[in-house]
Amino acid sequence: MRGVSRPIIMGVLNVTPDSFSDGGQFNDTALAIRHGLELAAAGAAIIDVGGESTRPGAAQVDAATEQQRVLPVIRGLRAAAPNAVLSVDTTRASTARAAVAAGARIVNDVSGGLADPDMLRTIAELRCEYVCQHWRAPSAVMGDYATYKDPVAEVRSELQQRLAAAVATGIAVERIIIDPGLGFAKARQHDWAIVGSLAAFTDLGCRVLIGASRKRFLSQPGDTPPERDLATAAISLLAAVAGVWAVRVHNPTLTVKVFDCGLIADDAGVV
Repeated sequence: MRGVSRPIIMGVLNVTPDSFSDGGQFNDTALAIRHGLELAAAGAAIIDVGGESTRPGAAQVDAATEQQRVLPVIRGLRAAAPNAVLSVDTTRASTARAAVAAGARIVNDVSGGLADPDMLRTIAELRCEYVCQHWRAPSAVMGDYATYKDPVAEVRSELQQRLAAAVATGIAVERIIIDPGLGFAKARQHDWAIVGSLAAFTDLGCRVLIGASRKRFLSQPGDTPPERDLATAAISLLAAVAGVWAVRVHNPTLTVKVFDCGLIADDAGVV
């Protein structure tokens, strides 16, 4: 494994009552801030704060509710760890703007700008880092859109279209991070096809983020989401070999252990 760069670790901080893995565990502001600091101490260089569940079938919440959940946590983490790199997981331009004002440096938009027509323009104005993910429909109905003849080629093509739209709106390509969206409008076989073909995404000219953590395609019958952490770490190692920029995980500790098996740290910086 010598010569393989270590991806950045993005730690997942869900401040929701209904996320698939840890919903309700950190929807108290003080608990969320403490967990965010724990994620950083465990090796997460980025803390990604989300206030709306995107699990399959999840209903959307309004912008006010989302912001009431995430903004106090972002402000608290910024105060407690001024040098931490914070990200907000949102599909709304208004939440993105408020979160960046509160201290976030990255907007992680799972819709790739499709859910809110103001998102790309807002990101261009904010000049922040932007995660542009592959997406076809809201969580409540995305399973209906998990139809592909060639999942790798189709996801790549659709991401290229969103990348072109982002650049045309004024977002500098060096600020864009692409994510093939494992688990979003995809069945198990589609996710595995993408994991096996990550080079199809790392050659698009942008940094690549992979978010496999605890998702259903890694599951065994009867397991719980935390029991998928070992499989998550294995996918993170495959992603490292493929040259991705970052992996988004719930358990940085295990991911760090896997990376420490011989990966060389990437000193290019976070953002």
